[in-house]
Amino acid sequence: MLALAPDTLIMAALTIPIIGALLIPLFHNAPNARESVTLITAGALALTVWSLLPHVLAGARPAAIDLAVVPGLNIAFQVEPLGMLFALVAATLWLVTSVYSIGYMRGNDEPRQTSFYVCFAIALWATMGIAFAKNLFTLFIFYEILTLSTYPLVAHKANAEAIRAGRIYLLILIGTSMVLLLPAIAWTWVLSGTLDFIPGGILKDKATPFALCALLALFAFGIGKAALMPLHFWLPAAMVAPTPVSALLHAVAVVKAGVFTILKVIVYTFGIETLAYAGSGGWLVYAAGFTIIAASLVALRKDNLKARLAYSTVSQLSYVILAAAILAPISAVGAAMHIAAHAVSKITLFFAAGSIYTAAHKTEISELAGIGRRMPWTMGAFTIGAISMIGLPPTAGFLGKWFMLSGAMQTGQWLPIAIIVASTLLNAAYFLPIVYTAFFEREPAAHAVGADAARDHGEAPLPIVIALTFTAAATVGLFLFPEVPLALAKLMAGV
Repeated sequence: MLALAPDTLIMAALTIPIIGALLIPLFHNAPNARESVTLITAGALALTVWSLLPHVLAGARPAAIDLAVVPGLNIAFQVEPLGMLFALVAATLWLVTSVYSIGYMRGNDEPRQTSFYVCFAIALWATMGIAFAKNLFTLFIFYEILTLSTYPLVAHKANAEAIRAGRIYLLILIGTSMVLLLPAIAWTWVLSGTLDFIPGGILKDKATPFALCALLALFAFGIGKAALMPLHFWLPAAMVAPTPVSALLHAVAVVKAGVFTILKVIVYTFGIETLAYAGSGGWLVYAAGFTIIAASLVALRKDNLKARLAYSTVSQLSYVILAAAILAPISAVGAAMHIAAHAVSKITLFFAAGSIYTAAHKTEISELAGIGRRMPWTMGAFTIGAISMIGLPPTAGFLGKWFMLSGAMQTGQWLPIAIIVASTLLNAAYFLPIVYTAFFEREPAAHAVGADAARDHGEAPLPIVIALTFTAAATVGLFLFPEVPLALAKLMAGV
C-alpha cells in the first residue's frame, strides 16, 4: 500500500483517472500502449483507494480541498465509511473491466476504442468525486459529470438505436436531476443551512413530517440513476451499448452512484432516526417493493439475455432502497452490503453475456442450449452470479438479504419480508432456466454445423475469461471473507 498522507491519497484518487484520460489519446495509433496506459491508470487508482482503507477503518475521516464557490456552497471532499466502500468497489472493478474490455473490444472489432477508454476514465473520475463528496453540492456536480461522460459510451455504436438510447439516457437522467434533485438540494439548504453529510443527519427538528416526506420523494425520484419505477426506462434502453459499458452502467459506477446517493442521503442528510420518528419514509417501502416485483416479472418475459439482466438490475437496485426505507441501522448495513454484492455478481453476469456474444455471437436465451459444455468457464461464472442474485449461500448476495430481513424483523415490518421472499422466488424463476438450458439441454444439430460453427467453438478471448473468473471468485470470496465491507457498513450505520 502507498505510504502517503490521507489527504494526498484523496487528491491522487481524484487526479489519476484524469491523467489517464489525457494520456490515452496520445496512443491512438498504438493499441498496445493505449491499453497499457488504461491498465496502469486503473491499477494506480485501485492501489490509491485501497491505501485509504486503513485510515477509515481506524476511525479517521480524511478530507481534502475546501473551495468556496459562493458563501455556503463549497466543493469539498471527505472520506467516510460508505463512500470508502463505494470507491473500493468502483476502483477495483474498473481494473477488472479494463482487462475484460481489451478482449471484448478487440474480439468484436469495436470502433472508436480510444474514445471508449477516455470516457471510461472520465466516468471513474466522476465516480471518485461522488464517493468522496463532503456535501450534496459537490456530489451533484460529479453526479452530472458522470451522466455526461457516460452518454458517449451508451451511444457508442452510433447507429439509430444507439442514438435513440442515448437520448433517452440523457433525457431521464438530466431531467430528473434538474427538475427534482436540484430543488431537493436547494430545499435542504434552506431548511438546515448546510449541505454537509453528517452522521445522524442535518434535518432533525428542521421540518414537519410532511415536509420530510415530500423532500424524500424529491430525492428518491430525482436520483434517476437508482432506476426507481417509473423512471427506469433509460437502463434497459442503454443495453444497446457494448458489454463493457453495460458493466460500467450496472456494476461499476452509474446505477451504484444512484443507490449509493439515496442511501447516503437517508443516513447522512435525513438521519435514520429522524425519518423513523417522523414516520416519513414508509411510502418508500411500497415504491421500492413495487419496483422489485414488477421488474422481476418483466425480466421473466425477456428472451434477450442482456434485457433480462437489465430488468434484473432494476429490481436488485431497489433492494438497496427497500433496505434503507426500513429505517433500521441493521437494514442500512444490508443496503451497503448489497451495493458491493450486486456489483461483483452483476458484473459477472454481464461479463458472461459479453463472452457468449464474442465467442458464439448469441444474444437470446433460447439460443443457449448446450453452450455450457463448450464454454464451461463462462457459464460456470454465470451460474455463480445467478446464485448470488437469487441470494443463496455461499455467494455475496445472501449477506445483504440477511441483514435486510434482520432489520425488517427487528422493526416488525412484514411487508419488506414478503417482498424479499417473493422476489427471491422470481429471481430463481428467471435465472435458473438459463443455467439449465446451458448445461442440461442438448444443442440443436443445426447450431453445431451452421455457418457460424467456426465462431461457436470454445471460450472467448483470454482477457475476457480471466476477468469473469476473477469476479465470480470475488462473488464467493465476499461471502467467505466479508470483513472489509461489513466493517465499513457497520461504521456507516453506527452499529
